[in-house]
Amino acid sequence: MRNLFFLIILFGGVSLFGDIAYEGARSITGPFLFSLGATASIVGLVCGIGEFLGYSLRFFSGYFSDRTKSYWLFTITGYSLILSIPFLGFAKTWQFAAIFIILERIGKAIRTPSRDTILSYATKKVGRGFGFGIHEAFDQLGAIIGPLIFTLILMKGKSYSYGFRMMFIPVVILISILLFAKRKYPEPEKFEVEKEKGENLPFIFFLYVFFTFLSTAGFINFQLISYHLKFKEVIKPSYIPLFYLIAMGIDGIFALIIGKIYDKKGLKTLIILPFIMMVLPFFVFTESVIPVVSGIILWGISMGIQETIIRAAIADITPIKKRGIAYGIFNLGYGAGWFAGSSLVGFFYQNFKNLIYVYVILVEICSLLILKNIIKKNGN
Repeated sequence: MRNLFFLIILFGGVSLFGDIAYEGARSITGPFLFSLGATASIVGLVCGIGEFLGYSLRFFSGYFSDRTKSYWLFTITGYSLILSIPFLGFAKTWQFAAIFIILERIGKAIRTPSRDTILSYATKKVGRGFGFGIHEAFDQLGAIIGPLIFTLILMKGKSYSYGFRMMFIPVVILISILLFAKRKYPEPEKFEVEKEKGENLPFIFFLYVFFTFLSTAGFINFQLISYHLKFKEVIKPSYIPLFYLIAMGIDGIFALIIGKIYDKKGLKTLIILPFIMMVLPFFVFTESVIPVVSGIILWGISMGIQETIIRAAIADITPIKKRGIAYGIFNLGYGAGWFAGSSLVGFFYQNFKNLIYVYVILVEICSLLILKNIIKKNGN
């Protein structure tokens, strides 16, 4: 059991330093692109493309990681591409910056199915909801530290570019931890040995992917939220990373809570997600600080659910031999939803802002109906 926890902790350390780099960067991506001349539609499109590739390509990385069993190779390669973040410090145009933003997301596509597969083996005996919750808590600790670093850098009058270049330090540390973990646990699949559920992915899995697509298509990403905060001058630009820090703190705390609840209640725990998505735009797109802060808290809670139990459930409804491809397909649906939502909401924000609220409510009602069907078929 100690070996299991230590592997989870090591991956937590990797995610901690990874999030210091890329979540710190994501906290100011919107304002940074704005400073380079990008419009709201461009911000939505660039982030949408990045997230779509970051999720859709996981289908292929998941498939090949299963075929080759090279989970560590895919994980290390993907994390190494976080080096794209410090290279943002050299971008002088939004087009150049967009390349690095998208490249970092491609790295996430390469690493995530393999990383989650390794974690699924390690969390089998400790409780998947709790195990993924521990990982997410470390993840969000980094997501707190990263935006805090950027907040301090901007408050001291330093540039966005200076902040990005500082991210070389955490990236080097995370790669070092990852190489140590690979050396200590070269065959993590040995942690999970059980009677298989079958050779094929069940129908309920594909329903689950459809639910994920719909719920994510109604999600408001932080890049657009931060763009709104700067465009409408709701708060000072230097405080925007602080808002992201608050969201990540809520995410990390709630991840542990919701993970424990999931281990007891199962898929029913996900019902809260569509309701949060429905009300989110009514808070984050206002021009008053208090409603926006409330929206940021809700945003953090929704991320805690998405990054913890949505991932944990995949391992519980799929066979071991199909785990990598299952995470790949799941992330393909997730990324398609993110791309659709980011692109549409960015377009609506610039041209027909009121349609955002109608769109989000409709798509989340549909996702809720699918989820209720999944719960009924799964028997919990």
